[in-house]
Amino acid sequence: MNENNLVVLRGRVSAEPTLRELASGALVAQFDLTVAEGTTTASVPVAWIDPPAARIPAIDQAVVVLGSVRRRFFRAGGTTQSRTEVVADHVVGANRRREVERLLAAVPLFTPAG
Repeated sequence: MNENNLVVLRGRVSAEPTLRELASGALVAQFDLTVAEGTTTASVPVAWIDPPAARIPAIDQAVVVLGSVRRRFFRAGGTTQSRTEVVADHVVGANRRREVERLLAAVPLFTPAG
């Protein structure tokens, strides 16, 4: 976990996660997380590499995601495109309170240089 690029999100899975196999043989689960921002919501794309099959979230499930932000580039339609997403290290059901507390307790806190 990179303490300089750290994301903690709580939200609901807004669409059925899709699974695909990478050229390396790794499996990636991709899903959108709807996160409340005051009176509005935002949709955040999440990619989880090699998730345990039993832990892949279901649509409308409330989860806590711990990971980092990544911008990846790819070719589509003859042009280079990009996508900014959260790469999850951990995804925990928000109703699993003790597990969420342990996860958050392990998050390195920001310490200003000086």
